[in-house]
Amino acid sequence: MSDKEYGGTDDLSLPKATVQKIITEILQPSPGVAFAKDARDLLIDCCVEFITLISSEANEIAEKEAKKTIATEHIDKALRDLGFPEYVQEVLASAGEHKEALKTREKKTNKMDQSGLSEAELLRQQEELFKSATEKYNQGPA
Repeated sequence: MSDKEYGGTDDLSLPKATVQKIITEILQPSPGVAFAKDARDLLIDCCVEFITLISSEANEIAEKEAKKTIATEHIDKALRDLGFPEYVQEVLASAGEHKEALKTREKKTNKMDQSGLSEAELLRQQEELFKSATEKYNQGPA
């Protein structure tokens, strides 16, 4: 199965530096043994193919359930349906860790919070700006 079968393009890839870092962290350093660049590139192609396969299957599962969003349970079912049940536990654990990390992530503050002004004061300023803009517009070109 290729990207073209799923309507994809040949532009799909993973960052080489990231894959190299994963390879380096996983493989125990052995004197005189290196991971060839063409082997890394082949591994990247395999990873892209695997991701495409799982996501396409998960998409079909979601569509059959009339869902517009692919959820964790769709990935779970896709892995099982495609014969990769041994990955499910680790994938679900990773999804749980990601969910927890999102909870503890620092919330971004919006401009209203950063202004230090009350909502009423901001509204008053906005109305003044609208009034000023309307007056300038009604005066026509200068």
